[in-house]
Amino acid sequence: MFSDIGALELVALVVLAVLVFGPDKLPKVIQDVSRFIRKVRDFSDSAKEDIRSELGPEFKDFEFEDLNPKTFLRKQMEGNEDLKELKELRGSFDLKKEMNDVVDAVHNRETAPAAVNGSAAAGTPDLLKKQDKPDTGERPPYDSDAT
Repeated sequence: MFSDIGALELVALVVLAVLVFGPDKLPKVIQDVSRFIRKVRDFSDSAKEDIRSELGPEFKDFEFEDLNPKTFLRKQMEGNEDLKELKELRGSFDLKKEMNDVVDAVHNRETAPAAVNGSAAAGTPDLLKKQDKPDTGERPPYDSDAT
């Protein structure tokens, strides 16, 4: 319950409680708060049991934590073959490498010999790479997207 409260925060809460309630009323306030928390917990447990009993024997393994969408999806996808294929595909895709390739292309840096979309393999010029000045008799490459 208090897993995200550090030691310094806990000390600050105790000092604040002593200042607000005073040392003489603090034990009674702590008892009242703990009694209230216990009643809320009991009410919650009895409500869960009532819901389980009303649902019937088909839902005897029903857990309220399964209503969380992440938990529900994780439970449904555990034995699924498509999930294994998705994990393999996800492992083969390296987003950082792809982003670095795009940045290199934008900044006109030399990249690995792999061409973008296979354009170098088809014999067409790589339009992302900075072109050398053509010879005087040579026409510049035609870019249909630029016109």
